[in-house]
Amino acid sequence: MSKIGFIGLGIMGRPMAGHLLDAGHELVTVKRGTLDATLAEKGMRELDSPRAVAEQAEVVITMVPDTPDVELVLFGENGVVEGLTPGTLVIDMSSIAPIATQGFAKRIHDAGGEYVDAPVSGGEGGAINAALTIMVGGTEEGFTRARPVLEVMGKTITHIGGHGAGQTCKVANQIVVALTIEAVAEGLLFASKAGADVAKVRESLLGGLAQSKILDVHGERMIKRTFDPGFKIKLHQKDLNLALEGARSLNLALPGTANAQQLFQACVAHGGEDWDHAGILRALEALADHEVGN
Repeated sequence: MSKIGFIGLGIMGRPMAGHLLDAGHELVTVKRGTLDATLAEKGMRELDSPRAVAEQAEVVITMVPDTPDVELVLFGENGVVEGLTPGTLVIDMSSIAPIATQGFAKRIHDAGGEYVDAPVSGGEGGAINAALTIMVGGTEEGFTRARPVLEVMGKTITHIGGHGAGQTCKVANQIVVALTIEAVAEGLLFASKAGADVAKVRESLLGGLAQSKILDVHGERMIKRTFDPGFKIKLHQKDLNLALEGARSLNLALPGTANAQQLFQACVAHGGEDWDHAGILRALEALADHEVGN
């Protein structure tokens, strides 16, 4: 079993850390308010800084919201890099910029550590059920070392390529997810406005070519109007910003992605930055002056 530092105990990080504790690993984290009681009961300990976490860990996992947050944890004052011992494995499971990831990997390597980017897909449910899809970038050695730890938290684990490749895959994932959520929302809105029973429409669609996990999970959210996250709109916006910034640098047009981003922005303008991303339905409902199911 490994001594693991886990930094970032949010909606996703809490259950992920819990699975590692259940598997017998020894976990430490950075003190931030009150530690989740379940994690504390399982033996997780709090330390004063990312540096202190790194000093006591063979593996450091970060699961924080955005690129600047990862940079601060790793390289800020009393950051992880200051506490690294030779051979420490750093696994960043956040969803951040691929180019910045390559720079972070080099800085960790220069400090004597090994770096792997391993963003995830599957949402809160995937984290709770240890069923995440994990997209890995790094060296073969880094992937081999990280895999036994990642297998505790996920089911589908793929080594995509070198440093930053995992993050590139995650950006592609977020494009597909955003556009599929929008498509489900538009389909259900059309059915509702036309007077059909949207629950029965969804049931029928789940048996045909339109079937998808998003239609299953997020379609149900839309019909039941349960927009508590889940995965927050503001975080999906961040990921689509990465996609659109990358597209500009590649001289690439992503019109569907840009449209989904505008619909998310409309949600934010109505106070919905913390809605689940299925809440994109609300922006479309506002344009139609019609609420699904009514």
